[in-house]
Amino acid sequence: MSVREFRRIVDGSQLDRGDKTWFPKWFEQYAKFVNAVDSASVLLDIDSIISFSKSLLKRGKPAWTRLQAIRAIEFYRDRVLQVSEPCLGHMLTTLGDIAEKEKQTAALPVADEVIAGEPGPIDPNEPAYLQSLRRELRLRHYAYSTEIAYASWVKQFGIWFGKQGSNAPIEAATENEIKEYLSHLAVVGNVAASTQNQALSALLFLYQQVLGKELEFIDATRAKRNKHLPVVLTRRELNCILSKLAGRNLLIARLLYGSGLRHNECLRLRIKDIGLEQSQLTIRDTKGREDRVTVLPSLVHDDLRAQIEFVRQLHQDDLDAGMGRVSLPYALERKYPDANLEFGWQYLFPASKISRNPQTGAIRRHHLHTSVFASALKRALHHSEIDKTVKPHTLRHSFATHLLQSGTDIRTIQELLGHKDVSTTMIYTHVLNRPGVSVMSPLDG
Repeated sequence: MSVREFRRIVDGSQLDRGDKTWFPKWFEQYAKFVNAVDSASVLLDIDSIISFSKSLLKRGKPAWTRLQAIRAIEFYRDRVLQVSEPCLGHMLTTLGDIAEKEKQTAALPVADEVIAGEPGPIDPNEPAYLQSLRRELRLRHYAYSTEIAYASWVKQFGIWFGKQGSNAPIEAATENEIKEYLSHLAVVGNVAASTQNQALSALLFLYQQVLGKELEFIDATRAKRNKHLPVVLTRRELNCILSKLAGRNLLIARLLYGSGLRHNECLRLRIKDIGLEQSQLTIRDTKGREDRVTVLPSLVHDDLRAQIEFVRQLHQDDLDAGMGRVSLPYALERKYPDANLEFGWQYLFPASKISRNPQTGAIRRHHLHTSVFASALKRALHHSEIDKTVKPHTLRHSFATHLLQSGTDIRTIQELLGHKDVSTTMIYTHVLNRPGVSVMSPLDG
């Protein structure tokens, strides 16, 4: 029976509207696959059907469409050939199970922040220089957030460069044109000095490291840098805020203040990095791509043990459900394929739901989103009636300042904070109004 005659049989059947529409189309594709589209009858054999299903998979067809295609072939076998062979029951059952899993996966929320170590494939539709920029950044193990920022600045420069009346490619931009763009950001865009410096770094990296074009020092008009001293809480204010927090949020606040962690560093802590016996935390892959060790206050030991047991049970539940994987840094996931199932690699503060990585599509339990604790801190601040602008990083500032007040030397504080340059840490001496020695107001004297 020809494909055209098969269509007539489908139209006269009790199939639903979707199957009536697609069964003839899928069967026609199978007939083409076995070079029998013009034959009076299309013979079926299991090897050809399996190969056809695999060809649909290679074309990116989801399991539910492959299932429908095999059902169309089964309908032809039953209604036209009126035979029971080849047996397609196993294929139909397997595709049905895969389709159900894909349906559940599609319903998973997408992780709404970039996952460290999983940047995903480079878009081949991007300009060649952008693809080269991304490859070079990844080769040098730059943070993915840096890649996003650098690529954004290069794209913005490309748009600006294209509006200057030149038809030349971005690779041909001169140093003077780069200077003009940076000055444009400062004068017209009125950007902060740090923002302009980031644009400068992105363009320097592109032209020097990617395109191999030597540039002299770029003396662009600089945005004036404002000097801001960090906000620091008094011990009374800190105790007042902590009293308004509870559970997981209280533990996070105590770690930010008690260990001097950055907000992201705290949320990205892994179980294996908690040293309860040594009373220390190991902070991996910090700002600057280095590891460091900091103090772990004994006050949080019991709460940490309870949190670890909570994660252990949650991880076991994930494993029982066929999940349980977590993102790993860099190429570790390729080198150790099953390491992301190990308990030690799980986040200390896991997200409440499993989600899809927006870069790779991988199903993982990510760490807690930054907005969760930030919102809890904001509510606690409101109920504390403290007028200062307090953010999670304020607790880190308070850690450094209070250590300095208690007599800890500046070099030790530098190591605990993970600052590369002691001049960064020295800002806390200005907060205390004690540049090296104690200063008393003459009015108090």
